[in-house]
Amino acid sequence: MSVYEFSAVTPANKEVSLEQYKGKVLIITNTASKCGLTPQYGDLEKLYTAYREQGLEILAFPCNQFGAQEPGTSEEAADFCQVNFGVTFPIFAKVDVNGEGTHPLFQYLKEQQPGEGEDASIQWNFTKFLVNREGEVVQRFEPKTSPETMTQHIEKLL
Repeated sequence: MSVYEFSAVTPANKEVSLEQYKGKVLIITNTASKCGLTPQYGDLEKLYTAYREQGLEILAFPCNQFGAQEPGTSEEAADFCQVNFGVTFPIFAKVDVNGEGTHPLFQYLKEQQPGEGEDASIQWNFTKFLVNREGEVVQRFEPKTSPETMTQHIEKLL
């Protein structure tokens, strides 16, 4: 099994197979636009700009499960990222990352890289999962980990 077996929905409600990212290094993250960590959008965009030509893709999934920090629609979340941080990487529709309604992709990510919590739950916005070119989840970075500190890990996979 790999991340390529999952799909995601765009803010325009179009289903996208993650198989289209086969052969790429991925960062998959849950995000929010009204969070103290929201400036990480800018840091993620810097990584994307620096490494997308070498095969990096960043997939962002807005989530409103932590402090109601993504209260608007999926479209509003995507617009916010583009207007305020110049984000050019894909922003998908809002998802749940914990609980009964957990998106299947995030359930899989947590199973592959459980993190430090006993139940593998995601603790906050901007938990980042690094995926190699074969679709294997190789590392989990907790929310406060700055995206630029991931550079050496990304470069090894590229």
